[in-house]
Amino acid sequence: MTEKKKTEKTEEKKKEEVKKTAETGKSEKENDNVVFIGNKPFMNYVTGVVMQFTTKGSDKVIVKARGKFISRAVDVVEVARKKFLKDIHVGIDGIEINSEEFENKEGKRVNVSTIDIALVKK
Repeated sequence: MTEKKKTEKTEEKKKEEVKKTAETGKSEKENDNVVFIGNKPFMNYVTGVVMQFTTKGSDKVIVKARGKFISRAVDVVEVARKKFLKDIHVGIDGIEINSEEFENKEGKRVNVSTIDIALVKK
């Protein structure tokens, strides 16, 4: 790869980071401590939360979920706290609930509930 192409790729990455920061109000580093809950196996998310506190040394981790995954997010937080992070004494800093409106595949406007659970070291 030529030096010019490397420079172009680096500049492109920087532009994407600036765009992402402008859209979300958060930099890539601030998004590091967020665990998004989805369709993967349950323990993958528990491991993700535990790794944030142990390996990466985060003081705060946010677990986010939407719709049908909200109950899974609550379960992930409770299993991580009560089974794996007993020694670290992780507590719930806050819970934010909200809803997002968007257009589904049929073009109909629908609301989807969201939850953000903030965990912190005590």
